[in-house]
Amino acid sequence: MISASASDLRIRRGASQERDPWAAARELHAAIGAPDAVLTIVFCSPDYDRGGLAAALRATFGDAAVVGCTTAGEITPEGYVEGALTGVSFAGAGFHAATVRIDRLAALELATCETATARALEELTSSCGAIPSAGDAFGFLLVDGLAAKEEALVAGLYGSLGAIPLFGGSAADGRRFEKTWLYHDGAFRSDCALLTLISPGVPFMVFKTEGFVPSTTKMVVTAADLSRRVVTELDGEPAAAEYARRVGVPVLELAPEVFASHPVVVTIGGQTFVRSIQKVNDDGSLTFLCAIDEGIVLTLARGIDMLENLEAAFARLEADLGGKPSVVLGCDCILRFLEAGRVGVRARIGAVLQANNVVGFATYGEQWNAMHVNQTFTGVALGAAGTRNG
Repeated sequence: MISASASDLRIRRGASQERDPWAAARELHAAIGAPDAVLTIVFCSPDYDRGGLAAALRATFGDAAVVGCTTAGEITPEGYVEGALTGVSFAGAGFHAATVRIDRLAALELATCETATARALEELTSSCGAIPSAGDAFGFLLVDGLAAKEEALVAGLYGSLGAIPLFGGSAADGRRFEKTWLYHDGAFRSDCALLTLISPGVPFMVFKTEGFVPSTTKMVVTAADLSRRVVTELDGEPAAAEYARRVGVPVLELAPEVFASHPVVVTIGGQTFVRSIQKVNDDGSLTFLCAIDEGIVLTLARGIDMLENLEAAFARLEADLGGKPSVVLGCDCILRFLEAGRVGVRARIGAVLQANNVVGFATYGEQWNAMHVNQTFTGVALGAAGTRNG
């Protein structure tokens, strides 16, 4: 168990690598359970029996407000692991949170986003006694990572939040890409999202970082199935073959590790955002983890030192907050996780995450204000006593 305090805020982080869901839930509760917890967030390996784990979480955490999702890897107090149950709880009179579940993402409409945001803001205002603003509140979003609705969802939610920052991650299913699950109201559910608005009562910084730089190699999407995020042609050629030619590997060797090492990016408003490739399909097309459109220009990018990039990001956070964060809630892309393993720095990155009090998970995509992105680390850092915003 790791505890931290900022003002009257009490934060408890913990994890269990027990394979039995009941044993794992009991060990996690022993580490983070608090009778006055305002919010508890859990991240679990998809290898757990979901029914058993849901029953165990209900039994151990009782009526506490618990949200969470399945992962492609867990960020724990011991660093990065796979096959674990990890989480964090927040308690204290100055900490306030409100969670709204958005169901039936397959039929998502803008009005649904507006209604969900209004409800969350109303609940948080009632709890805080004041209307939340960008300086004292942020949004945390968990979403079904295979519903392919992140772009519409974050655009609709952020547009209704005003200036309140929003970040989050897409639930994952290890490396299977079959079905992802969110935990809310004592059960695991799919085809949904969880919007949690948080007023922590302490300084905080919402942030993102990416470990790549664009090259001069560009490709145009000349044919695509937008509803499925599938690109069939790049520069008029079969997509997989053209991408493989550009990165210099045979088509048969295209795999997640190659996509992680050779991401493609788009430029929007002067900023670059990754559009990660999920897989090669039997017909030679490429399935992406983000929305894609015909006519957009994709630029090949190359990775930079992931460890150095992450250390610099946390150094900036510490400088901005005026001290080391008491906790960081983090969402790290599965492709970053795979790339860290490929280049042999996963353990060292895990040590950096551990040293900076991070709890979180490896995602199928990340949310950053109005954008759904890939191959990015998004998160929020909460300050400790005596820290400051900005």
